[in-house]
Amino acid sequence: MLAEAYECVEDGDFDDALCLYDLVLKNEPSNIGALIDKGVTLQNMGRIKLAIRTYDKALLISPKNIDALLNKGTALHSNEQYKDAMDCYDAVLKIDKKCAMALAYKGLSLGETGNLQDALKHFKKALSIDKEFDLASISKDVAQDLLESINNEKIRIQ
Repeated sequence: MLAEAYECVEDGDFDDALCLYDLVLKNEPSNIGALIDKGVTLQNMGRIKLAIRTYDKALLISPKNIDALLNKGTALHSNEQYKDAMDCYDAVLKIDKKCAMALAYKGLSLGETGNLQDALKHFKKALSIDKEFDLASISKDVAQDLLESINNEKIRIQ
């Protein structure tokens, strides 16, 4: 049933996928994979608050589940709850200091809060772990350009 739900998601048929996830969860309420995939599907549908609640259910069962923490962080970020998102990424980094995705995502949240220097450090650290991580690479370049632009503007004003 999970494979069928995955196929529905791939086809963009989110409603049918949710029905299948709910069927799985009716029989196996502690199925972490189904909970996380349901949360991702809800998130893709723009139902962010429900996605967060679904990730929270997964985290009640498995508090150190990296996928649930990362996905909850991205949902919180989408909801402009950057501090809470960073708390999720920090929880991941306590479990795995070298999680490039958590570092890059935290960098995105830091950037959204205007903390470009720290954001840049996180992107660079993510790239030191995974040199091919496009999100970190692109975000690093954007952060560097923004910082350079801010510095040039300060020089121009003086």
